[in-house]
Order: sequence, then C-alpha cells, then structure tokens
Amino acid sequence: MRVRQLIKSDLHRYHGKTDGKSFIKAFFLIEGFRYMFFFRLQKAAAGPFKLLLRLILRHYSYKYGFQIPYTTKVGYGLYIGHFGTIVINGNAQLGNNVNLSPGVVIGQASRGRLMGVPVVGNRVWIGSNAVIVGKINIGDNVMIAPGAYVNRDVPANSLVMGNPAVVYEGKDVEGYICNEWGL
Repeated sequence: MRVRQLIKSDLHRYHGKTDGKSFIKAFFLIEGFRYMFFFRLQKAAAGPFKLLLRLILRHYSYKYGFQIPYTTKVGYGLYIGHFGTIVINGNAQLGNNVNLSPGVVIGQASRGRLMGVPVVGNRVWIGSNAVIVGKINIGDNVMIAPGAYVNRDVPANSLVMGNPAVVYEGKDVEGYICNEWGL
C-alpha cells in the first residue's frame, strides 16, 4: 500500500474524513496521528531524507512516550487513542484498524516455549495498561480489556480480561473500532 493511502487510513480513523482541514487539525492537535505520519513517511523515504525522518520520529518518541520502532510492521488505520506511553517491540506485527490505548506493551518473551513477539490481527482494540507478550497470535475482532496480561493465543471474535488473561470466545465486540478504513 502506498504511503499516502496509509496516512489517509490513519487520518480517517480519527475524524472519519480525509480532507485537508481534517489533516491540518489532526496533525497539529493529535499526537498519535502526528507520530504515525512521520512513521509512515520514513518507511517510504530513502537516503538522507529517511535519516532525517527517523530523527524526527525519535524526537516524537521521547516527547510523547510512543515507542513504536520503525521496524514494526503496522497495518493501515492505526489509532492511538490518547497521549501516554506505548511500547511495542520492533519485530511485532499489528494488523489493520487497531486501537492502542495508553500504557500498552506489546513485547517479546525472551525464553521458554513462547519465546518471540506477538502478531496482532485486524480490528483489535487494546485497552489501557494491557500487556501482550510472547510468540502468540491475537485473532481478528478482539477486544483486550484494560489491565489484561495476555501470553497465549486469542481466537477471533473474543473478549480478553484479567491477569492472567481469561478469554471469552464468541463475544460480540462491535462498536469499539470506529471509523474503520476498508480497502
């Protein structure tokens, strides 16, 4: 997908629109959109411009507390709900139309049978202070409640709550992902 489309998909998640006025408003008022704007640009850039964009991204990482390395695979339509620390391992993968809340950690397990990083599916809402670790798969249409500690696979259409995580399969999690971007 082209960078312009990725940026439009992120913008659409915030306002439901992709016009110039919405872009200006989001760029100057929404930290999560501004961070992802530079994240998307640096992915497509080359040469010295790529280095400059990575430096800008690093600056915003320190300023906002978003630690989403440029190596992270992020699908279209990422929504960062609020200002606050978010830590994602650079080898993790996020699907399309994912919501991240403050305090989210998506990290690596460094030993044991789950050694590795998570793969997060499409249309996943991750609540504040949720921790997702290990080589696990989070299915599509999943809601991970605030404060959940997830270190096991989660099937599609599930609600995840608690520490340790309790998975409630077959739950209707409609309404948590707003302004979806679909191609």
